[in-house]
Amino acid sequence: MRSRYSAFARRLPDYLNATWDAETRPADLELEDGTVWRRLQIVDKFGGAEGDSTGVVEFRASYRDADGAGLLHERARFRRSDGRWVYVDGRVIRD
Repeated sequence: MRSRYSAFARRLPDYLNATWDAETRPADLELEDGTVWRRLQIVDKFGGAEGDSTGVVEFRASYRDADGAGLLHERARFRRSDGRWVYVDGRVIRD
C-alpha cells in the first residue's frame, strides 16, 4: 500500500500498473496533473500475513488539487500473485 501511494505521489503509472491485478487493471491510467498527495495514514489491515493469499488495507490519503484539500478514505483489497501483492480493487468510505 505504501509503495502504491508513493507511486501516485511521484506519478509513476508503470509501477502502478505493475502492482495492479491484471483482471481489474484499467486499460488507461490517467494521473491528475494538479493533484499533490500529502499524507498516507493506514487505519487498519486485515489478513495479508506471510501465509495469507489475500489482505485488506483501510487507509486515508490526503491530497490537494485545484479544488483545495481533499481526503480519500478507502478499503483496498489485495491478493498475492506470483509471490507479490497486487491491488485488486477498493471501496471508498464516505465519512
